[in-house]
Amino acid sequence: MSALFTPDDIHASRASFSDRSLTTTTHASNFRKSLSDAEKFVSSALGPSSASLQTDTFYVDFTDNDPRNPVTYSLIKKWCITLVVCGFTGVTATASSSFAMGNTSMMNDLHCSQLQATIALCVYPLGFAIVPLFSSALSEEVGRRPIHLLSAFASVLCYALAAMSNTIHLVIVARVLGGAFASTGSTLAAGTIADVWEPTERGIPMSLFALVNMACTGLGPMVSGWVEHDPRLRWRWIQWLHAIFSLVYFFVAVFTLVETRQSIVLRHVAQKMRQETGDSRYCARAEETKPTLRELVWISCTRPIHVLLTEPIAMSISLWVFFTWGVLFCLVSSISPIFETFYGFNAGQSGMVYTTMVVGAFIGLGANVYQDELYKRNAARRGPEARLHFTCLAAVLFPLAMFMFAYTASQQFHWIWPVIALTIFMFGAFIAYLVVFVYIADCYGPYASSALAGQGLCRNMGSFAFPLFANDMFIHLTYKWSNVLFAGVALVILPIPFVLFFYGASLRKRSTLCSKVMPSEQDDTEKADASHANTPRSSG
Repeated sequence: MSALFTPDDIHASRASFSDRSLTTTTHASNFRKSLSDAEKFVSSALGPSSASLQTDTFYVDFTDNDPRNPVTYSLIKKWCITLVVCGFTGVTATASSSFAMGNTSMMNDLHCSQLQATIALCVYPLGFAIVPLFSSALSEEVGRRPIHLLSAFASVLCYALAAMSNTIHLVIVARVLGGAFASTGSTLAAGTIADVWEPTERGIPMSLFALVNMACTGLGPMVSGWVEHDPRLRWRWIQWLHAIFSLVYFFVAVFTLVETRQSIVLRHVAQKMRQETGDSRYCARAEETKPTLRELVWISCTRPIHVLLTEPIAMSISLWVFFTWGVLFCLVSSISPIFETFYGFNAGQSGMVYTTMVVGAFIGLGANVYQDELYKRNAARRGPEARLHFTCLAAVLFPLAMFMFAYTASQQFHWIWPVIALTIFMFGAFIAYLVVFVYIADCYGPYASSALAGQGLCRNMGSFAFPLFANDMFIHLTYKWSNVLFAGVALVILPIPFVLFFYGASLRKRSTLCSKVMPSEQDDTEKADASHANTPRSSG
């Protein structure tokens, strides 16, 4: 019998056993029994030399249309998950901006300065800038769902701590911790959307994510302005409302949110099969290649900064959003003083001015639908740069909107004119926020997470840093000339999207990371050129 088996046959059979992907547990015991019989047969034919078969690994993987694969979830389940994670983004977005509406009553209650109140506002986005560098590595280890739920529950405690604080220092601590936990859950939202939707399906879900983020940044002050205006409520109830909504969200997430990270799902499946079969050879591939948590944290902290400092595309677009979000948060902190001083608005009325963020976001969403059509028409020829048509428009609108706001925000003009200027600015900010995500993802492919983390670091550092000096600048330069200064800087950096639009392909060819993504894009371009050359042209 031994003559029937050659060494090549044995190696082939071992490879087939070790590389086979197992996805169901219902036939696991039968498979193990048949496998054991096969091994006994080979062992009897070859003797002790085949004993190494006992140490082979059986990799667990998804099959086509596997119901446990997040990508194959039903459309209803996908949208349910998307809405739940976007809900947490909305809660955190309202908290980031609505805090400023309670500054007056908080300063009177806690006897703190304007600078201390501004610091309490700014440290929230500081958590968004720094903490995701660490938490993204933790999600590799334990999955998205546990971190999401922990972040939601911890946020409840942080809002409650802020509401019960008797000193501004404790409020600042609560805001620091609140920003840290909120950033973790909100950052994982984009990753969760990517888990359950195919790349070609992510346009609408990601647009919804961006819409919720921007619109709720305006919705928060709209509601909290009237809370501040009511003498029975004031700043503490702004925080209590956040705590209540976050607690409701936490219970919704507990019962609706499932784990969507594929490597974690497969790890759980493999663990279950080991328990049911008693065979330790079942494992997910991620279990064998998994780096240590320390290595993951080191990579997630250093690689985004390395990409930010060495990649021209990531550096230039991060500089642009750094300034844009810095100005955005300066506006968030200055809208109430401007409209209360020049137009006699009360706290509730000045809060309604933040409607501009909601309206601008919805207009931006409509523009993004047309932008997607432009991308589909031009993607084969222009590559990722086909996404930048409306980004170039936003770059032009930013200085125009700020010049308009600077010169119309006074008693000589009706309040509708600065409101229109703010709406134009918010429209551009929404376009920038959404397009930057998809453009960087297209440019950097598998390295996009690091590039996006670097961009997020810059964007939130702008939100943290600008309001710290804005109040003194408004006092010494006045609101008018401060916004003229912002408009001038926006005019200086206006060429950035245009340079990327026209010369982005050349920059990507010279990039160490982007050049690795370009071969498939070049193939698509060649096909498009060939198709265009073969198309009959009309005469005259």
